[in-house]
Amino acid sequence: MSDRTILALIIPIFQEQENIPKLIKKINSHIKIPIKIYFIFDSDEDPTIPVIEKLKDDCKFEIFLKKNNYNKGVLNAIKTGFQTFTEEACVVVMADGSDDLSSINGMYGLFCQGFHIVCASRYMRNGKQFGGGILKTFLSKFAGKSLYYFSTLPTHDATNSFKLYSKKVVKEIKFESNGGFEIGIEVLCKAHLMDYAITEIPTVWKDRYEGTSKFQLINWLPFYLKWYLKILIKRSILFKKDRDVIYNKIRPVGY
Repeated sequence: MSDRTILALIIPIFQEQENIPKLIKKINSHIKIPIKIYFIFDSDEDPTIPVIEKLKDDCKFEIFLKKNNYNKGVLNAIKTGFQTFTEEACVVVMADGSDDLSSINGMYGLFCQGFHIVCASRYMRNGKQFGGGILKTFLSKFAGKSLYYFSTLPTHDATNSFKLYSKKVVKEIKFESNGGFEIGIEVLCKAHLMDYAITEIPTVWKDRYEGTSKFQLINWLPFYLKWYLKILIKRSILFKKDRDVIYNKIRPVGY
């Protein structure tokens, strides 16, 4: 396997100082491919920053701290990460420890097979979710499964932010999101409408290690609904057509 950095992790942070030591330990033990970690922060005074600086030498991967280019918030942190990374693909990861980082190895393997987006799916076979709230879980599962069965979108879990994106897709899309985590379903929707190859891999999601979730269900729901309806209307299973799917270049895993 090549020693060069082949994948970027984009991790928005906001007062996650209690979670970062566990996250870096988990990254070290679970990820088997060369990566670069981009921690995106809002404020120079964020207490997470000195914790990351202290732990840099304990991480076997390169760490890069980048200040949010826009106004504060997770949406703008993800946008900044998308603009900053230079690797061939990136994965958006939450700092709270909820994502199963061992899934990243398989996600990268599918990327090497030619897929532009690989969704970590809680709702496909062998995927699981623990915690997260009853209403939030119901809405997320309903959205994911209804899009899978009633549109041509090839994933059971459209709303999960934990996805791998090729650099080609990220650089070609003009972002419209102005709410929060819905940027993930926006990229997914636009990539699907552009016929880029998309697939999924099962993952296990567990609620955060410490602290309170920043997810704002009521405030962000309308933004999710916009992209949900766009997929459902423009790629309805009732009007399914044969399309030429655009694959990425196939490469040996690790190169």
